[in-house]
Formats: sequence, structure tokens, C-alpha cells
Amino acid sequence: MNATSDALSLIGRIFLAVIFLVSGFGKIGGFAGLIGQIASKGFPLPEAFAAATIAIELGAGLMLVFGWKARWAAFLLAVFTAIVTLFFHNFWAMPEAQRPMQQIQFMKNLAVIGGLMFVMAFGPGRLSIDKR
Repeated sequence: MNATSDALSLIGRIFLAVIFLVSGFGKIGGFAGLIGQIASKGFPLPEAFAAATIAIELGAGLMLVFGWKARWAAFLLAVFTAIVTLFFHNFWAMPEAQRPMQQIQFMKNLAVIGGLMFVMAFGPGRLSIDKR
């Protein structure tokens, strides 16, 4: 890898992590609403799921930014995103008016999972704590 690849790898990790970090911080202020969303999907212990959601988004998001245990962080975020996508963006089961936006969210999440798979496959690059 050269300096350009190193920089692109760092920027790519940051861009992937931003969605999780912004979402996680936003959920802190909207904790009651998050619990309601989770409960509406029939998950047991919605408070625990809400707390875990914030911890995963913030914790693994920061791990990805800094490149610390980045492959594990990417794996955790990919699994988390896949679960969220299937339960909360299942556009095929939504009312007609919600389908287009939910399909976009579904496809966006697939793209994010794809980016996370690149981190799992190739590591975080040299500009990271892991120093691949």
C-alpha cells in the first residue's frame, strides 16, 4: 500500500463509521422513541435492545474510525445492520406509501454492509491502531 491507499482506507473507515456514530448519538436523546420502535417489532426487552443498539453503534463505530480491532468491529456492525435491515426496512411488507423510501434504506444498508465486508477482508490499513 502507498500513502494514497493508506489515506483512502482511513477516509473510507471514517465515512463508514459516521452513519453509526451520528445514529448512535441521536438515539441517546431519543431513547424513549427507540424503545417504542423496538417494541413495535415485537422484540422482547426493548430497553435492553435499545441500550445495546447505542453501545454497538457508538462502540464499534469508534473502533472502526480508530482501526482498533477493525475487522471485528466491521463484522459486528455488518451483522447488526443486516438484522436492522430485515426487521425495520422490510419494504416488501410496508404500506404502499412507505415502500419506496424503505427500499432505498434497505439498499443503502446493503451498500454499507458491502463496505464493512471490505474492512473485514482487507483490514483497516496502515493508518490504524491495528497497523495491518
